[in-house]
Amino acid sequence: MRKVGKFMMFIALTLIASFLVLIGISHVNHQAKLKKENEKFIPTGVLIEVNDHKIHVYTEGTGKETLVFLSGSGTSSPTLDFKSLYSLLSDTHQIAVVERAGYGFSEITDSQRDIDTILSETREALFQAGAEGPFILLPHSMSGIEALHWAQIYPDEVKAIIGLDMAVPVVYEQMKINMPLVRLGKLVADIGATRWFPALSQSDAMRYGTLTEDEKELYEVTFYRRTATQNMLNEVIEIKNNAKRVQESLPVEIPMLLFVSNGQGTGLDKSNWVGFQKDFVADQSNSKLIELNCSHYVHNIESIQIAEDSTRFIEMMNNR
Repeated sequence: MRKVGKFMMFIALTLIASFLVLIGISHVNHQAKLKKENEKFIPTGVLIEVNDHKIHVYTEGTGKETLVFLSGSGTSSPTLDFKSLYSLLSDTHQIAVVERAGYGFSEITDSQRDIDTILSETREALFQAGAEGPFILLPHSMSGIEALHWAQIYPDEVKAIIGLDMAVPVVYEQMKINMPLVRLGKLVADIGATRWFPALSQSDAMRYGTLTEDEKELYEVTFYRRTATQNMLNEVIEIKNNAKRVQESLPVEIPMLLFVSNGQGTGLDKSNWVGFQKDFVADQSNSKLIELNCSHYVHNIESIQIAEDSTRFIEMMNNR
């Protein structure tokens, strides 16, 4: 029995040692590739100094309204993620994509991710980039909480919200967040294990959107730098408290057009995800819901319909 026990111990230690060696090799390989990819990681917009770190803001187009795109949780490259949609709108509108700390070309920090800090940084970066309100906000997923808070705190700055399958506060009351799994995801990204599975870097923007080959390559380079960053982790830690604050100050008195997916990719089934959106719209005085039969990144999959419906919505709102 002692021999069996020693043999099993030997096997266990060998496996652990092999695993640690594999992690070490992965980390060294990851750092080498990051260094090599530096020449491709070039901001497409401007870097704004906010709270002692740099926030990336991308703008294009002209028009009397500024459409502000706000990304969902964990989207590696918001500027490229929204491109398929904003490229259809920038002929008639000013476009601005604000990449939060830890996203895209913005710097990674360990700063607090309470809703007031997030909104303060977004507004400061936007204003320093030369954008002028009032704004039409286009939030995806988790940034729906930021957009609603913006409308609550600074109603004169927000003309309308066009939700791109945005999350409403009640979602986070029901959602169970597996923090150990989230932290494991950060570890996997930090050691470069995401490079073992190339399919992970293939976002919906790359699969369904209108990105060029060069843009797809830049998205992939960004993915390996901006996946499960410390800021993203801190956002997840704070999201339930942030959503609760926003919920307590509902409803908001601005026009809203919400595009909602079939729930795939949200962590909830269709009946719950769409049901939460319908209940939310029913409690608002000037809101409309459009259901789309596609997964969570609606702005990549149904960009043409969303652009057309959004344009009509804005025109009707301006003609009132």
